[in-house]
Amino acid sequence: MKKFLTLFFFLYGIIISFSQTDSIQSKKEQQQAIIDEYYVNCATKYNYYYQMAQWQECLDAGLEKDSTIAYLWQQKAMPLFKTRKYEAGMVFLDKAVKLDEEKWLDYRGFIKCIFAKTYKEAILDFERCKIMRGNSYVMDHTYDFHIALSYLQLNEFEKAATIFKADIEDQISKYKAAHYLDLFYYGITLYEQKKWNEAISIFDKSLEQYPEFSDVKFYKGICLAQLGRKEESKLVFEESENDFINGYTINEDQIFYETYPYQVKRKE
Repeated sequence: MKKFLTLFFFLYGIIISFSQTDSIQSKKEQQQAIIDEYYVNCATKYNYYYQMAQWQECLDAGLEKDSTIAYLWQQKAMPLFKTRKYEAGMVFLDKAVKLDEEKWLDYRGFIKCIFAKTYKEAILDFERCKIMRGNSYVMDHTYDFHIALSYLQLNEFEKAATIFKADIEDQISKYKAAHYLDLFYYGITLYEQKKWNEAISIFDKSLEQYPEFSDVKFYKGICLAQLGRKEESKLVFEESENDFINGYTINEDQIFYETYPYQVKRKE
């Protein structure tokens, strides 16, 4: 009898497990059908810059069918950030994170860092992300990159430098090179601490990867001037100007929507 009961509960557990798996799969399929109908076949027919109301109406109709679809909340938020309506967008993105933190928390941290510029909140999101999955990537850069950039924007230059340095060393150990934008901002942390020679050294490493990077050359020119190397500074400033005219600046995907920290603004 004992063996029979053991076998019964074992088989019952298997049946329940399969039932739950089927239920989850069915739910995913139902949600994907809603996404296809109201996002793919409705919202994307409109340009959210000029037809924001229609874009939002499509997504709202989908959410009336199922308000637990995190992706639709994120898609309601996205065009608001791109049109600099940060607080309005964050209302929807917070709902996406609440529904699916694993998927959308690092994206929210990125938005807070690059778009909304709420740096303390960005740090909290990314620290939470690191607990969840380590120093992973979002939008082509590590979580620590965004944390360090946030500290830089909070004028905590030494803390930012420490994090950038460690992250760069980690990238080099794994991939033999660090991203030139990481090197640029690490150089900026040294520049802000008036460590002119150290900053120049790091800027030069960034330029090894991106020789026409006009913003790097601009700050390198300032460092050279601070060291009394006037002729070198003049030449670097001229190169920077020419490179800028030819379109060589920070080339992140989001540059169309936002000015990045320390990006040089020039008169037309």
